[in-house]
Amino acid sequence: MLKNLNQLIEYIEDRLTEEFSVSAAAKAIGISEYHLKRTFSFIAGMTLFEYIKNRKLALANRDLIFGEKVTEVAFKYGYQTVEGFSRAFREWSGYSPSEVSKNNIQKSFPKLSFFIDVKGGSSMKFKIEEKAAFRLIGVSQRVPYQFEGENQAIRQLTESLTPQQKANMHKLGDLYPHQVLNASYNFDQERSREVGELTYMIGCATTKENPFEDLEEILIPSHTWAIFPIEGIFPNTLQETWKKIYMEWLPSSDYELVEAPEISFIRFGDDSKMAYSEIWLAVKQK
Repeated sequence: MLKNLNQLIEYIEDRLTEEFSVSAAAKAIGISEYHLKRTFSFIAGMTLFEYIKNRKLALANRDLIFGEKVTEVAFKYGYQTVEGFSRAFREWSGYSPSEVSKNNIQKSFPKLSFFIDVKGGSSMKFKIEEKAAFRLIGVSQRVPYQFEGENQAIRQLTESLTPQQKANMHKLGDLYPHQVLNASYNFDQERSREVGELTYMIGCATTKENPFEDLEEILIPSHTWAIFPIEGIFPNTLQETWKKIYMEWLPSSDYELVEAPEISFIRFGDDSKMAYSEIWLAVKQK
């Protein structure tokens, strides 16, 4: 997988003055579009289009210093108007294009290179399990991508749950783990939203129909799931495992992601700092 991502970086570098197509890039390097976008975002800490935007603006900065005109640079890197380019450039660099040209101000954004940094040789527990189709019933909201720290939008969604909604979800939850699950899906990484959004659902897994008007449902088809059991200090161990899955397990495994909700749950014991968790990722063999 790391070889694929490094191939992607070179593919992007060769086309920074062209319209970028995720589907064409995925086909060229031999992996699925969904797997490409999800693994890139998690490993790089930014969406694919945010990376491309930053690389284009860095090269635009260089071209302005070398004396190219603002209009030429704007159209060269795919902006429809000089105003749109100038606004994006100022947001990125803190300066207008004309200030950069006049004062030789330079901000860099080097191209990425991916590699595995193996530390300690620790192993990961996981199992591969086939699950029949099931429903997730709960409440959901579009939230922004956030790669570090607490996502305030998710916190607000959690705090908005009413006692009745919680009780109704638990009534319906007749499938393992018989408790609230967290699901992320509909990842938006289109060019118009470089930062990106996703839908986040808090709900229960069930075979039952949803009779409650204040609860939503999504149907999850039958999939093969890679399931990672986690025990340790919360949230540190859970967050570290997410990183290891994307940065170590996926690149070295025989599996790639398929488009489906990414699911997790947390179960606290007597010690409020310790928790048992699981992460479920839908996968297929390469």
